[in-house]
Amino acid sequence: MAACEIPANGSKCSVQSMECFMVLSTQAQKVSIATLCGLFGTLCVFENSVVLYLIFSSPRTRKKPSYLFISSLALADILASIIFVCSFINFHVFNASNFSKEAYLLQLGGVTTSFSASLSSLLLTALDRYISIGRPSEYKLLMTRRRAWVALGVLWLACATIASLPLLGWNCCTLNSTCSELFPFVDDNYLSSWICFIVVLLGCIICAYAHVLWRAHQHVAYMEKHQAQAGKQNTKMRMDVMLAKTLVMVLTVLVLCWSPVLVLMIYSIFARLSNHLRKVFAFCSTLCLLNSMVNPIIYALRSKELYSSLRMVFSRFRRQLRASEESPEAESSHKSSVVET
Repeated sequence: MAACEIPANGSKCSVQSMECFMVLSTQAQKVSIATLCGLFGTLCVFENSVVLYLIFSSPRTRKKPSYLFISSLALADILASIIFVCSFINFHVFNASNFSKEAYLLQLGGVTTSFSASLSSLLLTALDRYISIGRPSEYKLLMTRRRAWVALGVLWLACATIASLPLLGWNCCTLNSTCSELFPFVDDNYLSSWICFIVVLLGCIICAYAHVLWRAHQHVAYMEKHQAQAGKQNTKMRMDVMLAKTLVMVLTVLVLCWSPVLVLMIYSIFARLSNHLRKVFAFCSTLCLLNSMVNPIIYALRSKELYSSLRMVFSRFRRQLRASEESPEAESSHKSSVVET
């Protein structure tokens, strides 16, 4: 593996060169990657599927724009986990290189679309909460259900278009340009552009949430000075404090999960990566999957409406389980009475 040189330009693009990107050299590394991907991917699909069920099973929640954004986030995380886990394990663990450049770029486009849509959904959620706390009296007029669907349509279309550019021709093989050291067939200029897109998204998310945190701090300071006022305003203060704690968790997880990957991507553009750093990048990539797994816990399960819906589902399941356990006993007692007669 150390003797394998990644082609500097598109003139050396080939299926054989893809083996240079399979950096996991030991069985322990492959087992570790497969375990992390399998665990995070399974939990991510399960948790986000539960969130989608809770949202769309309730007529009250599926009509609200904020829950439409959360459902878009859940859908993007499900797609990201499925496509990422399948393609990542197939490439790095089973070392499959018997597919064409178009097939690889199609898989990479699916992963890029899903993760980009996940971050974009986080941005829409941030903007939704920014408007709700910044202009509460105008929220229902500004954030309608129709505008929410239009925003989601533009979001997914933009993410899919950006992710399909390498497949449509912006790759180092077609342009005979500098190839990325982290992804086969990917042009360095395209990788730089995608990094800028993601950094802008993260910056907008952080700015929106920073404003929400500031407004929540203002509410807390105001209520501390007016302890005599109770009722609805006290409830509002408690909601703002809870929202502030949730947003601190959101920003912490977001930065911790995405910073290592982005830093290594940026470093690969300006300098040669050692084989050790490329292995580190492979393991750090699973952190993006971890972020998709944590998203439903932070965004959805901390919502009172979804949490109460989840409790109702569990209670309904328990009642059905008890009924199924009692029915065989009733049936057996009925059969025994018939036999005795």
